[in-house]
Amino acid sequence: MKYSRIELVACLLLLSVLPAWSQQKESYRDLATPQIRSPKLPGPEHLRNYVVEGKLKLSLRDAVVLTLENNSFVRVQETQVEFSKFALLGAHQPFDPLLTTLYNVNSTTSPPFTTLQGTGGATAAFKNTTQFAQFNYSELFETGTNVQAGLSSNNNFTNSAFNIFNPYVSSTLNFQFTQPLLRNGWLFANRAPLVIARRNLQQSRANFAAEVSNNILQAVGQYWLVVEARGNLEVARRSMDAAELTYKRDKRALELGALPPLDIYRSESQVASRRVQVIQSEYALKQAEDGLRMIIGADQDPNFQALDLELTEKPEPEGELRTIDAATALQEALTKRPEFNATRAALANDETRVRLAHNHLLPELDLTAQYASNGLGGTQFTSTGQKVTSSSINQLFGFNYPTYYAQLSLSLPLKNRGAKAELGNALVSRRTDLYTERQLHEQVMLDVSNAVHQLEQSKLSIAAGKEALDLAKKTMAAEQRKYDLGSETIFFVLEAQTELANAELSLLQAEVNYQLAVASVDHATGELLEPYHVQIADLTH
Repeated sequence: MKYSRIELVACLLLLSVLPAWSQQKESYRDLATPQIRSPKLPGPEHLRNYVVEGKLKLSLRDAVVLTLENNSFVRVQETQVEFSKFALLGAHQPFDPLLTTLYNVNSTTSPPFTTLQGTGGATAAFKNTTQFAQFNYSELFETGTNVQAGLSSNNNFTNSAFNIFNPYVSSTLNFQFTQPLLRNGWLFANRAPLVIARRNLQQSRANFAAEVSNNILQAVGQYWLVVEARGNLEVARRSMDAAELTYKRDKRALELGALPPLDIYRSESQVASRRVQVIQSEYALKQAEDGLRMIIGADQDPNFQALDLELTEKPEPEGELRTIDAATALQEALTKRPEFNATRAALANDETRVRLAHNHLLPELDLTAQYASNGLGGTQFTSTGQKVTSSSINQLFGFNYPTYYAQLSLSLPLKNRGAKAELGNALVSRRTDLYTERQLHEQVMLDVSNAVHQLEQSKLSIAAGKEALDLAKKTMAAEQRKYDLGSETIFFVLEAQTELANAELSLLQAEVNYQLAVASVDHATGELLEPYHVQIADLTH
């Protein structure tokens, strides 16, 4: 049941590796998850599910699950994907519609300086009060077209006797669009920042997938390091027990007079030497377990940090040993390694930036067209003194007083060194990424070759180690038999014990190396996620 939760963990961590082209409408509400908004970090998740009889009981799959859930380095790498998501959201900003409003009042009192002001006398003050309100809507489309629509109203009151309307209201309904015809015109130039941001997100997802694979490999390596350290401790303890048993027999023989006094020191020194090996193995195991606790997040809670670890995997390989062809492994790596997705996205962005820089080298040729409808209204008095009020809005939407405007503007830069520098940087970036892709190809070839060689070496080492251990056991039994019969000294028995311990350690190391080699092959070929059901291509929201 707990093994199946790895798919959920993969969804939470690797959700971002899906192609982003289908996400045409990003929103802050969708991206700003509760985890991102929270100012606090959660504690380690699901560790309690693995506590059995006061110990953390873990299989290799369990260690991988907990690494994906709790490892701080994985979470830090995940935030890089989140940065790219919000950068993509920010790339939509030029296409966000804008609504602006304006309202102001201006009242002026001044002495008259002409009879046309109509104040009625040279000493009467000229008074004028204006109220202005404006609403304007503008939006830029991906074709580069800028559309504006505005409604403005001007309410004016004055003490001039010559105004036909007093107060009078003038209103204007305005529609305008501007279309760049060369530079920054049409779809490509305006969509390019969005395309680049989407590819940056795709690149960050591929990099994150590679980092997840690296962290799984690290968790696998640390798990087997603990298994090996525990096996080394067991071998050291058995070797010390054998030395102590030999020492007790020699001590008894010394007491009975069957052993010279000086011969007791050899077995006694072996006991002391092997006790040192046990102490060193104990602390090596503690260090390895602390490393595994950090990887799975158990060190984040003192309650879990204090628990002993019980690892259920055995170093002995099960079934037939794995065989892989180097050419086949390389072909799989070139197809499945996520780093190649990142380099392809980077090169595609370079081509987009080169095209965009060429666009910025073009002259600015813009077409602007405008239509406005005007209206005038207010209060006036007829010759008979009758008050008449009219509405400017009625005239406005009657469209009887239109204004038409068209303009074609050309701006021709004589040098345009900024755009030329932009083109040069894009070309250099493309060359850098081409070298990066080639370097990655070379590194992947080396990784695959080393992993395949490591696998073959470990298989041969296991076979040789088993044979060496069998011979060491036979030698130990023979030397012990000779010693019991009195035909050999204790030296040969102690030497045989040491050789037996070394053979056990060599076989253990060969078996652990085989497990690590299998993981290295999967990592080098881009298949390390598959054994743990982290199927990136199948993840859905």
